[in-house]
Amino acid sequence: MYLEFYSLKENPFNVTSDPNFLYLSHTHQEALNHLIYGINHRKGFIEITGEIGSGKTTLCRALLSRLDDKTKTSIIFNSSLPESQMLEAIVEDFGVKPERRGKGAYIKALNHFLLQQLSEGNNAVLIIDEAQNLRLSALETIRMLSNLETEKEKLLQIILVGQPQLRDKLDSPDLEQLRQRISVRFHVKALNSDEIPAYIQHRLRIAGSPGKISFVPETIAAILAYTKGIPRLINLVCDKSLLMGFVRETYVIDPEIVRKSVEEIEGAASVMVA
Repeated sequence: MYLEFYSLKENPFNVTSDPNFLYLSHTHQEALNHLIYGINHRKGFIEITGEIGSGKTTLCRALLSRLDDKTKTSIIFNSSLPESQMLEAIVEDFGVKPERRGKGAYIKALNHFLLQQLSEGNNAVLIIDEAQNLRLSALETIRMLSNLETEKEKLLQIILVGQPQLRDKLDSPDLEQLRQRISVRFHVKALNSDEIPAYIQHRLRIAGSPGKISFVPETIAAILAYTKGIPRLINLVCDKSLLMGFVRETYVIDPEIVRKSVEEIEGAASVMVA
């Protein structure tokens, strides 16, 4: 609705996980470095956690775009699948065709595929998003997949991505064997006050903004007060604020616009924004 008014080519603040819009803050760059290090050095288990809306899924999509053709990937977004269906989804995503259905057949076919990839100098990565929703039985199965290895190398690199509850789940005594296998851990933090304006300008620039839109310093403080630096919430507030700026025919997004936008997001409840 407001794209033409602001001379934008696309919506800069969609809440979808578009890697083209990924802003590599210090914490996101560090997380990406940890992921690439763990994969390239065949570390086996990697754990990435972060609050809801902190950009974990976008980070995973950005990772996929940075891997070369010699790295085969399988990514699972529905972590609530039963154990057998999850195994089936994993082998299908790798392009593996088991001789028959069933846990044993899936693992046998996957092992054969991984050994073949190793012989060809390839690597294999399994990414499980929203891993905090995994059942204990599914986590145990994933631990068994980590046993697929040679004397010197892990055949499968497993990345568990989830909310902070994932850490709590992995602290369970029942999962001690799995927890001991995790060699790379990183927690994605929220953006700080210096990164928020850079984040906003980055997304506006990717969307084709010619520089007309102005988020004044007081506005950044108001956005931080409501969002606590969570990218998804920043997107919601900025999108609503641009819409309100369009209605008011202004290119300057001031704290009053942000306050009104937050009220609308919260269902017109009484919300105080500093």
